[in-house]
Formats: sequence, structure tokens, C-alpha cells
Amino acid sequence: MKKILIVDDEPTILMTLSHLLSNKDTTVITSSRIEEAEEALSRYEFDLVIADIRLSGMYGIEGLELLSFIKEKHDETAVIIMTAFGTDEIREDAYKRGAFYYYEKPIDLSHLVVKVEALGIPVSSSLPV
Repeated sequence: MKKILIVDDEPTILMTLSHLLSNKDTTVITSSRIEEAEEALSRYEFDLVIADIRLSGMYGIEGLELLSFIKEKHDETAVIIMTAFGTDEIREDAYKRGAFYYYEKPIDLSHLVVKVEALGIPVSSSLPV
């Protein structure tokens, strides 16, 4: 059974990605706060974490801090970073910290599915219309 953690403060994104990626072979856990995400990471091993960079406040970079936390504790966990406020510097920082992939919102869901499947995580849900 594969495990994915999705971290975003937008309920619509949590629901959409959870619906898209969960199936009989993949469990998806969602979190809207970094504290919840860190607690989940201390309790479970995840194959993939998909995290927004800004989880609170206008200048938040909690997702990058979470990325560093994950790579320190679970280096084998793949991390996809996403943001609606990306810059070249943030993208470079994400890759330096060990991100598997970086998306600027809105993300291309079909491309996300390809990236997730490339990690050996089955995705059997159909894309939302």
C-alpha cells in the first residue's frame, strides 16, 4: 500500500488531489497546517508528499521548511512542491532542498498523474472535468 500526504491550506485543492490520487492501492492523508503534516510524518512513512509553499500568511514558506524537515527525517520520500506565488529563486531553493518536482498553480493534473506514476504510485482515478 502506497501512502501520499497532501499539504495545502485550500480545501478545494486537498479534496481534488485526494480524490484524484486515492485508490485501493494508495492511501491519501491530507493536512491544512504544517503542524498536522509534521505529526503525520512522525507517525507514518510516506512515498510522496505534495505540499504548497505558503500555508499561512502572505510571505510564508512553510512548504519549503517542511521539505527540509522531510529530507532530514525521510530522505527516500519524494516531495512535490506547488505554489501560486512562484519565483525562479523559490524554484531553485525547492530543488536544492531535494524536491522531486516543482509546480506553479494551477497545476496540470494530467502531468501530475504522470509524475506520481513515475514514482511507482498507481493512479487509477479519472481526471476531473
